[in-house]
Amino acid sequence: MSEQHTLQGGEPAATQGVEQAVTQVEETLLAGIEAVLMIADAPVTAEALAVSLGIDAGAVTAACRQLQSDYDGRQPGTRRRGFELREASGGWRIYSRSDYHDLVSDFLTAGQTATLSQAALETLAVIAYRQPVTRARISAIRGVNVDGVVRTLLMRGLIVEAGTEELTGARQFTTTGQFLESLGIDSLDELPDIAPFLPADDDVATGDDIDLDADADEPAAPAEVGLETGGEPTDT
Repeated sequence: MSEQHTLQGGEPAATQGVEQAVTQVEETLLAGIEAVLMIADAPVTAEALAVSLGIDAGAVTAACRQLQSDYDGRQPGTRRRGFELREASGGWRIYSRSDYHDLVSDFLTAGQTATLSQAALETLAVIAYRQPVTRARISAIRGVNVDGVVRTLLMRGLIVEAGTEELTGARQFTTTGQFLESLGIDSLDELPDIAPFLPADDDVATGDDIDLDADADEPAAPAEVGLETGGEPTDT
């Protein structure tokens, strides 16, 4: 009869080896989900994560719940993090924790000038005259990627998400009351009639024409003509 080898603590070596392998697989799964969610700019569904990781959606959901508990400090030996994992819009996404909204807002706006950059002004003009309008349509009209500029305009309260486009489900954007206040007007009807100068739908850039590297973030230098927070438009 063969002797069963044991490790320190009296547990069979084979059993400990299996448990270590399972733990390693679980940690690899959790790390894989984190890696994907860290670069996602929108909630990712469990099904999409499952396809990427080669597992079933149920296992992804269970792993996301575990990560959620871990970030919230509800797991033994963990602490509450400054970020959290939320289930929103049918998917999962990592967000900075809402408790630190003021701190994050102060960091993002620190050192920024009151004026908007040329890129932000152009994007704001497209939204003002074509609203409600999707990010893809703005990019097509301007011929560049506008993700960073749109985030800046959202953060400054000049635009807001306004539902989704019926055909594509893409988020749409409109201007806000703060935008009108910054311009010193009461309604969009008072905007100058520059719509004819915007390209027609048939003339906008296609996906192949758009420079996805341009406008990755708002340029540091402000435009010569800008909106001052809470004031009138600046003079040329």
